[in-house]
Amino acid sequence: MASCSAPSKAKYHRFTLQGPTPFFLPPTHQMPVYHSSFVNDEGITKACGCPLLPLKSHIKGPAPVSEQDRTDIVDEAISFFRANVFFRNFDVKSSADKLLIYLTFYINVALKRLEGCRTLAEGTKAIINLGLEKVPVPGEPSFPFPGLFPLPQSQQEAELLRNYLKQIREEASGRLLSVAYRPNGTPNKWWLAFAKRKFMNIIVPSA
Repeated sequence: MASCSAPSKAKYHRFTLQGPTPFFLPPTHQMPVYHSSFVNDEGITKACGCPLLPLKSHIKGPAPVSEQDRTDIVDEAISFFRANVFFRNFDVKSSADKLLIYLTFYINVALKRLEGCRTLAEGTKAIINLGLEKVPVPGEPSFPFPGLFPLPQSQQEAELLRNYLKQIREEASGRLLSVAYRPNGTPNKWWLAFAKRKFMNIIVPSA
């Protein structure tokens, strides 16, 4: 993935599924993408270039534990989803943005699985089944974003990333259910309608 210099000092990386874009388009000339606030990754463990950011989660996994009153990357992904899902490319400003791209796509996948689930119980079952699927990592054929992260340099690094992605997917799934369904267990159309959207123009298959 190539970097392109902006007219100012800022540098951006545009990620698309077709490869690097050979020009820079200043953000003022396009609709803004919502970026992650976790721009400082100093002291954060990485696997395949993906920062293992803290999570407000009790799910077992390699993520450090975040304080419950602080926003984490899953909060950002869910909050930004209904805006970011419309974009076909994404100007990456930090390594956390790459994780945000991954989570946005995963939420898109999860919503597709919830499509047609008319109750919270049905939706929960669909999400549990999604969680049972193997989580691919860079270099494996089913990883959705070739080139987004570097390939693992060892099996240990691959499994560290796989375990982190599995943990963060499970955490995102639980929080997604709480917004995709109302307290009475009925679908929230203002969320499930986004199952038809295609983030970065990727067609999400049904289960």
